[in-house]
Amino acid sequence: MTETAARDPRVETAITHWAGRFISNGVPLFDFQEITQGLVQWDEWCAAWSERAAVHEAAGRRALEAGLTISAGEHLERASVLYHFGKFLFVNDMEQMRAAHVKSIGCRIMALPLLDPPGERVEMPFEGVILAGVLRRPRDVARPPVVIMCVGLDSTKEEMGTNEANFLKRGIATLAFDGPGQGEAEYDLPIRGNYETAVTAVADWIGTRDDLDAARIGLWGVSMGGYYAPRAAAFEKRIKACIGISGPYDLGAIWESFPPLSREAFRVRSHSSNEEEARAVAATISLEGVAEQITCPLMIVTGDRDRVIPRASSERIVAEAGGPAELLFVERGTHVANNRRYFYDAPSADWMAGQLAAR
Repeated sequence: MTETAARDPRVETAITHWAGRFISNGVPLFDFQEITQGLVQWDEWCAAWSERAAVHEAAGRRALEAGLTISAGEHLERASVLYHFGKFLFVNDMEQMRAAHVKSIGCRIMALPLLDPPGERVEMPFEGVILAGVLRRPRDVARPPVVIMCVGLDSTKEEMGTNEANFLKRGIATLAFDGPGQGEAEYDLPIRGNYETAVTAVADWIGTRDDLDAARIGLWGVSMGGYYAPRAAAFEKRIKACIGISGPYDLGAIWESFPPLSREAFRVRSHSSNEEEARAVAATISLEGVAEQITCPLMIVTGDRDRVIPRASSERIVAEAGGPAELLFVERGTHVANNRRYFYDAPSADWMAGQLAAR
């Protein structure tokens, strides 16, 4: 970037708001620096990330051809994450975004059997279509408990690798999935406030597997998923424990302070033709009159420097929950506390393991 070039504020927002997220979810620091340092216009974002992702994809394919499966899995997992971050908020060019999305999905599918522990792509029926997910089971556990992972507004199941690891190490299977308005489902199913319908479909599917313990299902959600998970726990009583990270209590009430990039992504993924329609959908993202129906143990995580979701949202969820609820507060934590994840990754995973009697 030249000294005279004015950087698009959307680029600046993506870099400053989500830098911690990129790194903590698998983007090498040097890649992040090289990709972003020359970016001026938002229109360049997806191509720049995809170009670097292709480097890792090529390395993974070469390793796979050479029979170096461990290295291949690592390269392809990394390529998937980089393609994903090219796609994540790039709704201004749907053709380019979808191309990066297809690459992200494909690289993770190739990586899954090569990971430790391995994973499998699964498809769960839902309202005449399917919800795609990634199931990973811990080694040496015959019928493990399972945590359903609810992703956010701009995250997908392909971004969940580092989060999955926290539970897998503790003997808990993970099932990350794309629900309405998310990932593979975003093209057919718009964002909805009653996300419990999707979680019920996933729980039903878990009940068909004899290698998972359907009597021990936990729920975990991040960002918008930090609303979806508590919301679903209020209605789906097969959920034994729930973790929500940086989710809104009432999205409509904070709509104006929501970052413009996120508002536009919400508009597109709610299948709204304009912001007024999107705001109406946002008003359905609310736990008012619902939080009191959450009776399973609940942990809510938030940071005091979250510029997306105010701390008061998390405090209100905990205050109104109908069952045992606690707040895990991360000092100096940004949105999802991605800059200080070590303060909640292990404690929250330990908490879930205790609730589900893992191992």
